[in-house]
Amino acid sequence: MKSPFPKSIFLGLLVAVAITALTSSVACAQSKPWIAPAVAQAMKNPVASTPDVLKAAKTLYITNCAPCHGEKGKGDGPAAASLTPHPADHTSAALRNEPDGSLFWKLSEGRTPMPQYKKILTETQRWQLIDYIRSLSKSK
Repeated sequence: MKSPFPKSIFLGLLVAVAITALTSSVACAQSKPWIAPAVAQAMKNPVASTPDVLKAAKTLYITNCAPCHGEKGKGDGPAAASLTPHPADHTSAALRNEPDGSLFWKLSEGRTPMPQYKKILTETQRWQLIDYIRSLSKSK
C-alpha cells in the first residue's frame, strides 16, 4: 500500500521539525543567565594592571574582542548586530560589578557565539584582557 505522503515531503517535514527544535533549544539555553561557578568567581587576577600590561591587552582586545564588543567595549562591534545573544557592554555597571574571576571564567569557557578563549589565548593573556576590560569602564 502506498503512503499518503510522498517520501520527499515526509523527509522535508522531518528536517524542518528537527531544525526548529534545535533552534529553540539553543535560543532557550542562551536566554538563561550566564553565571560563573562560585569557585571561579572567587579567583583573583594575578596580573597587575600596569601600562605595559594594558598596552599588550589592548592589542589582544582589538584582535579578539572588538569585532563583537567594539573598540570601546560597548557591545557595538561590526559583527554585533548579527549575534544572539548580543555581545556584552564591557563598560556597563553590571559588568563592573562582576568579580574578575567570573569574567575570566566566561572569557575562558565561552558561550555561543563567543569562543572558548582558553583554546586560543594563554592564561596570562586572558588575565591581561580582564585588566583591559576593567580599564574600559574607567575611561567611560
